[in-house]
Amino acid sequence: MSKPVICIGAALVDELFHTTGELLLATTTDATVTKTAGGVSRNIAHQLALLGVPVQLITAVGNDSDGDWLKQVCISAGVKLDATITRNGLSGKYTGILNADGSLYTAFLTNAANHLITPEHLLKHKELLKTASFLLADANINVDTAEWLLAFSNETGIPFVIEPVSVPPAKKYKNANLKGLYLITPNEDELPVLCTDQASMTQMQIQQLLEKGVQNIWLHNGKMGSALYNKEKAITLHAPAIEVIDCTGAGDGSLSGFILGKHLGKEDIDCLKLAHTLSAEILQVNGAIATHLTQEKLLGLVSDYYPAN
Repeated sequence: MSKPVICIGAALVDELFHTTGELLLATTTDATVTKTAGGVSRNIAHQLALLGVPVQLITAVGNDSDGDWLKQVCISAGVKLDATITRNGLSGKYTGILNADGSLYTAFLTNAANHLITPEHLLKHKELLKTASFLLADANINVDTAEWLLAFSNETGIPFVIEPVSVPPAKKYKNANLKGLYLITPNEDELPVLCTDQASMTQMQIQQLLEKGVQNIWLHNGKMGSALYNKEKAITLHAPAIEVIDCTGAGDGSLSGFILGKHLGKEDIDCLKLAHTLSAEILQVNGAIATHLTQEKLLGLVSDYYPAN
């Protein structure tokens, strides 16, 4: 059996309020609401499991009905939870307010318990971590936990990936030790806060992260596509033109597609194509997971979005 991808970070209940018209301030706005399982690391683990990749999720949930539900959703998808924490109290919740076009207006994060994922907890599960093909963490975890994972990655040779999530958690990593990090995946807003104020342009920011010892930086540029940078080369790929229904989870799906490509031994450009294809599919459904896709179907869709010249 192939080695699992081990995802470390948030598992949340996503409540998404999708406005049906113009979003009005200080008054009532009509909306529809959906409840789905979310959290960046949980989303990635769930999507990878549906695509046939063995996955372990290390997260923290409450001992409430939401926590029971989150665990059941993960188990049903094929995600293993051998090192997940169940704490006394409420599970974390992400409440998103979406504009009529599916874009995010604002969001709230409550009762998250990522601080419980400590180096001490990971040390107890060191043998499990040694079985990983990739280690992946979202930036919601504490910096000392991420630095422990990076030291473990450098010691074992298991590639470690950090997903910055959004600007506030990304800011925590501005002064973190990132030497030897395999991959970090910021968007245009997150990249500057990972760097010093002296790095005022994108290329300077990329160079600064490379000098800090990051092996690969994958910069997401929304509708413009993305670019993968390392010391040897830069690869760019445009994003497909699609009708967006719901933006939730598109970035998580993109990283899931990239990791799937690496799991299958593909070259960087083909990993990017897989990533963009999966992200495009997620943007066209409600929720953060493309439940309609198998690995075979996803691989077949790549040529629809990126036909051979």
